[in-house]
Amino acid sequence: MPAEKAPAFMYPPKKATSKTVLVGEEFVVECFATGVPPPVMKWSKDWGEVSLDGKRLESFNKRLRILSATAEDAGDYTCTASNKMGYVERTISVSVKGAPFWLEKPKNLILSQDASGRMVCRADGIPRPSIQWLVNGIPVEEAEPVPGRQVSGETLSFRAVTEATTAVYQCNASNPYGYLLANAFISVMDQRARILGPRDEVVKVIEGRKTILDCPYFGAPAPELRWSKGAVGTLEGGRYKVYKNGTLEIRKTRLDDQGMYMCTVSNIIGRDENQITLEVKEPTQVIQKPQNVVILRGGDAKFDCAVKHDESMLPSIHWEKNNKTLYIGRRLIKEEESLTILNVNKADEGVYSCIVKTELDDIIVSARLKVMDRPEPPTDLEISEPSERSVRLKWKPGDSNHSPIKEYLVQVKEEWWFPSAWKNLTSYPGNLNSVVLQLSPYLSYRFRIIAINGIGQSQPSRATEYYQTGGAVPDAYPKNIKGVGSGLWRNNMEITWEPLPERDWNGPYLQYMVWWKRKDSKEEWKNVTTRWWWHTIYDTDTFTAYEIKVQAINSFGYGPESPIVIGYSGEDRPLEAPLELSVSDIESTSVTVSWQPVAHSSIMGELKEYKVYYWRESSQLPWLSVSRRTKSKGFGSSSGERLSGEVTGLTPYSNYRMYIVVANSRYEGPASSTIEFQTPEGVPSAPRSFKIQHRHLDTIYVEWERPAEPNGIITGYILRYQQLNASRGEKIREEQFPPNQTSFSVQRYDRYTRYKFSLAAQTEVGIGEFYTEESPHFTEAYSTDQVDLATQGWFIGLMCAIALLVIIMLVVFFIKRSRGGKYPVRDKKDFSLEPLDDKDQEGTFDYRSLERITRVPTLPYTRREEDMRQFQRRRDSVEGIIRRTESDDSLVEYGEGGEMEFNEDGSFIGQYTGVSKQERSEKSEYHDSSEATSPANTIYTLA
Repeated sequence: MPAEKAPAFMYPPKKATSKTVLVGEEFVVECFATGVPPPVMKWSKDWGEVSLDGKRLESFNKRLRILSATAEDAGDYTCTASNKMGYVERTISVSVKGAPFWLEKPKNLILSQDASGRMVCRADGIPRPSIQWLVNGIPVEEAEPVPGRQVSGETLSFRAVTEATTAVYQCNASNPYGYLLANAFISVMDQRARILGPRDEVVKVIEGRKTILDCPYFGAPAPELRWSKGAVGTLEGGRYKVYKNGTLEIRKTRLDDQGMYMCTVSNIIGRDENQITLEVKEPTQVIQKPQNVVILRGGDAKFDCAVKHDESMLPSIHWEKNNKTLYIGRRLIKEEESLTILNVNKADEGVYSCIVKTELDDIIVSARLKVMDRPEPPTDLEISEPSERSVRLKWKPGDSNHSPIKEYLVQVKEEWWFPSAWKNLTSYPGNLNSVVLQLSPYLSYRFRIIAINGIGQSQPSRATEYYQTGGAVPDAYPKNIKGVGSGLWRNNMEITWEPLPERDWNGPYLQYMVWWKRKDSKEEWKNVTTRWWWHTIYDTDTFTAYEIKVQAINSFGYGPESPIVIGYSGEDRPLEAPLELSVSDIESTSVTVSWQPVAHSSIMGELKEYKVYYWRESSQLPWLSVSRRTKSKGFGSSSGERLSGEVTGLTPYSNYRMYIVVANSRYEGPASSTIEFQTPEGVPSAPRSFKIQHRHLDTIYVEWERPAEPNGIITGYILRYQQLNASRGEKIREEQFPPNQTSFSVQRYDRYTRYKFSLAAQTEVGIGEFYTEESPHFTEAYSTDQVDLATQGWFIGLMCAIALLVIIMLVVFFIKRSRGGKYPVRDKKDFSLEPLDDKDQEGTFDYRSLERITRVPTLPYTRREEDMRQFQRRRDSVEGIIRRTESDDSLVEYGEGGEMEFNEDGSFIGQYTGVSKQERSEKSEYHDSSEATSPANTIYTLA
């Protein structure tokens, strides 16, 4: 390590140096020093602090740069180098020089004869420049003298000028660093007074402001100037001021200043005048200015800008945001006197200006919009100062969005075998940005922070990287330690406990050390180490007390021991049954049970309860069947010579049986002797199957069945009913019925009448539970459904129509079955026609014969065989007919005169037609078909 050394300057070598710079130039002053440890450099000017306005420190303060030199930068700059061994100084004197620059240039002069005037030439510089006057390029001292001309430093004066005074004059200002030169001329002449500016102007001005009326003029000799209003008087003094250049100034213009003003100039040569009309306008005013708005994100912000203006001047209004033109868009609504911003967000913040312009004035009024929102999340989370149980967390606060941050919520994600979800660790006041977090050993953590203000929570910050704490011995001991007998064996005890949560392990390879010994014994503690959260001890005595404790162990050592817990080994079945079981205070639904407790040593374990078993043997009503399901009720352990308890939920008027047992945690003991008892009568349950019917238009009929649980001998029924849609004065009517009556009818006044019925059964004890129901909305259509359909006319008509339809279908079916036509003649060779009806005198015949003929099936034969068979059959049939009838109108007529016509199948047409051969010949030319028209064919056609 090098030896310590006091500072020493390498540059500048001398204690005092100087430097000259020009105005506007950039220059640098610098110092370099050595020393161990390295010296610290500081600068001062004129033994005071150096203002860094327009300056910059460089190279670890070794160099001071002045960007643009001014006269104020001149002075002594001191550089100090110091370390713990001492300090040294160097002084640099800076002189700032500058070339000349104008303060006032000479101006041209136009003068009349015998007038006076002057020219002024002023300049400055470092050093101050000298002034020299020249006439037409010749120094004034060397030029031809002119009467009345006099030089006095920066001023050149003229008195009683003549034409000889006319010339061009120069002013030269110079110093060692530069010079300036300016020209100006003097003209001497005689000219009539005249006004130079525009004529007949109209000047508009705002009330209360200054009014300037210009009237430039010229003349030689110099004219006289006069202002008047309405060509009367002279305006001078008070609120009026007339300048030498012809301008009239009116201060605090009023409305009555409005009118015509006359400007008049004159000299010995001539005169001139000009009229100017003045119009005074009311000032434009913003009578309702926009106000600063602080609003929640998503709200609507409104800025008002109501304007009052002169009627002759229409203003234009536009809006700017942060001095930039605001373009009206979808969320911006511009109205005549307001601007509304819908659904504001963070980007809408800023200064909103209402700009009102007229031809004479303009007004700008502004207001600020602040959007309150949930804060921005913290940034740059940093972890430091790590240890096994804590760590420091730092962060940079995010923007509060105009609502102060109230608190920071630190969230953590732990990782053991698997990462957990994010959860809240703790919260801190909003003025902190560095906290120490208390952690558990041997866990991996990630952190993030949520900022909270009056609006709500920010988004979570970006999470840190995983940070793992060091390991340590367990801090906690297992809880909920128990020792009980297990399984089917009596000589063991299972010790169990709740395993430690992973975050409490504090290190790897967690195990549990289990300790036990008999209670109140002098034996040594026994122990075992296990990875699980249970351990079973074997070969124990029955129901013996043990002292138990458990502690957690990991790779770093032993955790604290748990408090001692008393456990018991396995239990056995109780040996005795409770004695002297009896009942008292017998009610209809409850009874008090009492018994003599058993000896504690006979329970063979920890007393759990005495349990009573009881069941309903039968009802005292012989005809009522009951359920014999066994029920039980336990009574907790208590002390005393005789124990008792109440059994509820019994059924009245029943025969019961009961016994009792004692129980420990595993077994129930032997049953006591069974006792019997009877419950007295009670009130019955509600009647069953309550029905409301409407069998007639003017009557409502109700019926019911007896209760499912009479709970005694039914002595009658009580029916209460009330008309629902009647007036409020309708009273409840009550009817009482003997036990054998289970129906009742009540009259209806009209089809809209409804009733509310309440029915209950009663015993000698009292009235039972009421069953309540309202009658439905019975109508005429509804009542029809209640009567016998067989007696209704519409139903009878419907059934008749169905029967007729079935008959028609059967007739059609048989007719279609009977249509055939073709049949074999050989099967009918012995067939004879039946005699005609004696009453039929018009050539008709019995259609039953036709029906028998048409039902004969047809078999194929040759035409010759069929003709021969048909002929033989026709002859035999005709002879039979002649013998049996005396009628002229018979089938004989149809056979006279030659052969009869036959069909292809051998049948003859005459059987079907019932007409003579002559008639057939008359009609043959019109009927080509082998089948003639007949009443039977008509029936077939209809079918």
